[in-house]
Amino acid sequence: MVILTANDLSKSFGDRTLFDALSFGIDSQDKIGIIGANGAGKSTLLHIITGEVQADSGELAINREARIELLSQRPDLNLEANAMEAVLEDGPQAFQVLQDYEKACRQLEHSPMDEGALARVTRLSDLMDSVDGWSVEGQARALLQALGLEDAPQKVGEMSGGQRKRVALARALLRPCDLLILDEPTNHLDVRTIEWLESYLTSRQGALLLITHDRYFLDRVTNVIFELAERTIYRHQGNYSAFLESRAARQENQVAQEQRRKQLAKKELAWLRRGPPARTTKSKSRIERAHNLLDARYGPEARDDVSIETLSSRLGKKIMELDEVTKSYGALTVVRDVTYTFPRRDRVGIVGPNGAGKSTLLNLMTGKIKPDSGSIAVGETVVFGYYDQESMDLDESMRVHDYITSASNDIQTRDGSLSAAQMLERFLFSRQRQWDPIRKLSGGERRRLYLLRVLMEQPNVLVLDEPTNDLDVETLTVLEDYLESFDGVVIVVSHDRYFLDRTVEHLLVFQPDSTIVEFPGSYSTWLEVRREEEAQALAAQRAEQRGQESARAASAPAKKLSYMEQRELDELGPELEALEQEITALNAKMAAQHDDYTALQELAARKQAITQQLEDAMERWMELEEKRESL
Repeated sequence: MVILTANDLSKSFGDRTLFDALSFGIDSQDKIGIIGANGAGKSTLLHIITGEVQADSGELAINREARIELLSQRPDLNLEANAMEAVLEDGPQAFQVLQDYEKACRQLEHSPMDEGALARVTRLSDLMDSVDGWSVEGQARALLQALGLEDAPQKVGEMSGGQRKRVALARALLRPCDLLILDEPTNHLDVRTIEWLESYLTSRQGALLLITHDRYFLDRVTNVIFELAERTIYRHQGNYSAFLESRAARQENQVAQEQRRKQLAKKELAWLRRGPPARTTKSKSRIERAHNLLDARYGPEARDDVSIETLSSRLGKKIMELDEVTKSYGALTVVRDVTYTFPRRDRVGIVGPNGAGKSTLLNLMTGKIKPDSGSIAVGETVVFGYYDQESMDLDESMRVHDYITSASNDIQTRDGSLSAAQMLERFLFSRQRQWDPIRKLSGGERRRLYLLRVLMEQPNVLVLDEPTNDLDVETLTVLEDYLESFDGVVIVVSHDRYFLDRTVEHLLVFQPDSTIVEFPGSYSTWLEVRREEEAQALAAQRAEQRGQESARAASAPAKKLSYMEQRELDELGPELEALEQEITALNAKMAAQHDDYTALQELAARKQAITQQLEDAMERWMELEEKRESL
């Protein structure tokens, strides 16, 4: 089914044109990732599709039968509702019936002798049957559980920004739609939840259109890439890896065409300069062609790449030493007995689930907060560059140029001394744009501006707290390249697996008791080891359970099943073990094939089938055991 077609869409804000004459289509089988620099108009395009923003010109035709659902970067939720209520609010009839049923159940629980409340619960229970409300309830609770919100009793207005984003994500995923639009869905999600979301979206039926900086996520979920560049759109068939190859080929072809144009233009220019030609039709035509060649251009408009070539301050031998550092908030200890010494050129990633204490540890290192016990010794030559989440509260009335010069007027780079204006240009802020107030910048452009300000202070210890949020892939790639040649220490907290693989050499991993252990390897390697350990622990737990059940069965009085039932029960034990072993093997294969999208899909499908077999076999085994024990 064709969901929508767009013809010649254009959009400008003031004198700034985001895109011009965009034409594309979306089919029900498309899972599309949108790539483009900050400020290219990615989010604006999503809002044009949903009707929240009007294009300046062009046509957008949407199939009348198609349902579209959007998860925006700043979702609008009822602040007085709890998680379940917010997920169900303003939904189809089944959603409303479920809301009414849950409200009636709470009333009955509060007043168990109220006959009116009992009658409402009975009536709504029957209505739940007719609208398939029980299925909706099961899906809603499963989504909230997967997103870590099943037991969230507080109102949305009392939740953190990350919790609100997960509520909005559950709301978008629950609603039946033909096109699901997600704007930065992985922000504020930990790795486990991101992996779950990957699996969910890969198996989900219907079209998908998403913006994300997570390149592993793009590679594993999408089968089409829309590239917004040069005020137009390019469609690339395949995932992110295929897009990189396709874009490189296109740009190579554009460079070749531009070289040919320049050569021909040079010849025509020499012809023009030889003297006034005769006013013949042929000469006039050639003059016109010469001018067209001189004015024409193949490929992207001339622009500088983001360049980060600053020189860090000199760093002495002593950098930073943490000795049994502990920090608590009330009865909750978030950092416990952390001891670590940073060597020169250390590249360390700090990982753990949301709320584990990662940002607290960074704030302790940089002196924003003090430890309850233990000590932190920082070398005299250390200059911190702290790129965090909380300091992004920029003065929107301040001009872009003034914001940078408030940190430094110039900076020493490998190219010599550069002014603030020159550095802004290297970060894709044109001379004209530098005098715009910050309020005119997109979210990603603000992040890029904030990153430049941090680097303008020429730190020798870079502390990066979730640096990938809202930065475009192009800027991330250059930042990754810069960190490879950075002479100082790099400390990173991030849920972006690709970024961590590119930038850190080992990990400090938060444990459930708020201590940390060091892992000497990449982030992907740590994930593989963790999955294997979890699979082994689960297999051992199930083996122990079966052993205990077998021991109880052996000590119990003999029970009689039919000959065929007893035979089936005897065969189920080895079958369960074989299925569990196959799932463990599939997990290992999936970890080994994490870069091969096609292989991952096949392995995931196989794992899903085997998991269903295991559940069916386990259910039958329990049924026969219960029957045997009841005889």
